[in-house]
Amino acid sequence: GRIIGGREVKPHSRPYMAYLRIENEINSFRCGGFLIRPDAVLSAAHCVCGKGNVNITVILGAHNIKKKELSQQEFHVGWWVIHPRYLNVGSGNDIVLLKLKKKAKMTKYVKPISLPRYNEGVTLGTECSVSGWGQTSLTGQRTDVMLEVDLKVQRAEECERRFEGYQYQSMICVGDKNGRKSTCYGDSGGPLVCNQKAHGIVSYGTKGKLFPEVFTRVSYFAPWIEEQLRK
Repeated sequence: GRIIGGREVKPHSRPYMAYLRIENEINSFRCGGFLIRPDAVLSAAHCVCGKGNVNITVILGAHNIKKKELSQQEFHVGWWVIHPRYLNVGSGNDIVLLKLKKKAKMTKYVKPISLPRYNEGVTLGTECSVSGWGQTSLTGQRTDVMLEVDLKVQRAEECERRFEGYQYQSMICVGDKNGRKSTCYGDSGGPLVCNQKAHGIVSYGTKGKLFPEVFTRVSYFAPWIEEQLRK
């Protein structure tokens, strides 16, 4: 994942942010995610799908991911559920719910974020933000501290023109028209925060291009999320 043209956030000012370490026999992957309940995190399905048998660790309350900060809480994920209609990146339904083995302790560093109601929209032109620990350039320099970038909600046409599988109902088209800022497949799985709610999940963009980007529309999946949380 990448955060390009971003700035460092005030430490611990995004207490809902989750850092996901996803490990299989050969490799270790990382993604973003966000806490929606003391024992539940949302992320992108493509973070965990197709990687074989994986172990997932969630770190909450982090600012510098390379340091063992006292604010951090680490959890093993007990189970997760990928949306049943998810096929691959670009085909939609790019959402996974992860259930932590233990409940996180709520502190000033660790707090859930609110979700939008079913089909609650975000107005065109709304400025939203995405945070994460992604790469800071197209050449792959990594950041250890949490960065954030502001991106605006764009017309659906901007994404329909570029992405064949774009579905207005279940996706949000976002970006910086000047092309200087991007999550550029951001910290995949991280939240798009508009008006203090997690409206989107970083899903996909175009390789090497910064504009536009596609986010999973959280409000469309509200009934599915509620159903999983009841399990």
